[in-house]
Amino acid sequence: MRLTGPLALSCSLTLACIPPANAVAPDFDAKVQRAAEAVMREHAIAGLAIGVTDNGEQRFYNFGLASKESRQPVTSDTLFEVGSISKTFTVTLAAFAQAAGKLSLKASPTRYMPELRGSALDKVSLINLATHTAGGFPLQVPEAVQTSAQLTEYYNDWQPQYLAGTQRTYANPSIALVGFATERALDVPFKTAMQRNVFAPLGLSNTHIEVPVTRQGYYAQGYDKNDAPVRLNPDVLADVAYGVRSSSRDLLHFVEIQLGRVKPGEKLQAALDATRTGYYKVGPMTQDLIWEQYAYPPKLAELQQYNGSQMIQGNQVVTALTPPLPPQQKVWVNKTGATAGFGAYVAFVPAKQRGIVLLANRNYPNEARVKLAWDILSRLE
Repeated sequence: MRLTGPLALSCSLTLACIPPANAVAPDFDAKVQRAAEAVMREHAIAGLAIGVTDNGEQRFYNFGLASKESRQPVTSDTLFEVGSISKTFTVTLAAFAQAAGKLSLKASPTRYMPELRGSALDKVSLINLATHTAGGFPLQVPEAVQTSAQLTEYYNDWQPQYLAGTQRTYANPSIALVGFATERALDVPFKTAMQRNVFAPLGLSNTHIEVPVTRQGYYAQGYDKNDAPVRLNPDVLADVAYGVRSSSRDLLHFVEIQLGRVKPGEKLQAALDATRTGYYKVGPMTQDLIWEQYAYPPKLAELQQYNGSQMIQGNQVVTALTPPLPPQQKVWVNKTGATAGFGAYVAFVPAKQRGIVLLANRNYPNEARVKLAWDILSRLE
């Protein structure tokens, strides 16, 4: 089926041939198109891919261009940089290592990285690092940190601003340590471990830390705030913190795994459950291992606020959940992600068996992504 609209966009819809529990409204596709086109106009987005799942029915909507230079249209297999959504894969690998008996998330990263023993990190757990409660890392390491040796020195010199488990500070260096410790625990290079233990067994054949030569033609071009072409430059944290590229088709499959529609092996299921265990509360938001969740139905204003810039740039006092909260069904689970030229959002509601993926080749505000996802999923009620 082809859809046309008022914008000069390439827009297409693909439906998976799985009967839904409840048929969507006849004008659902047109409303998705109008909402998507409005966001693209407002934020000058060249290309946008949307995937929606509703009780097993998958719907894909593709708008605009993967590259303005080549005029290549967006498809459901176009690769986008997903930014910090990569962190959900990092914690899945760490939790898999725990299920395999190779690692304990309650342990300090220094158990697996002896070069950091004797540092302040001895008093920080991998759970702290994966819930942004380690004690106050900055969002990014200093630009001068360019090598592994310099990164080791940086971690050894780090001093917390507050006690672990008392405040939330969103930071790439903390989740990166989870990845580095997992790599050591598995005794396999991180990219190899991720491909072997997460991507391949979950059926994510078009999800990559390093895009293969054979998939380069699917890799979208990103555009920065000045509309200049840009892609992610490799750095010391990219692979473990924000370096994954994926498609709407693959990420929607990942969402359906989270919804329980696809059953992985026993260890991977234990890993997925571990990533959706809640450890801390910040207002209406529960902080899982990277994933963030809200009691369903959440308020749109709260979703926008707690996915907003203040949650990335500031500190928030947290309340520990004792015991930790096991995976919930009646919740809205989400994660944002961005690089200089891309913006992404994933959300799902297990109790409703619904989820959504938004991938764009521009970094536009999180609040707009949340609103678009909310508008689309609300149409399914």
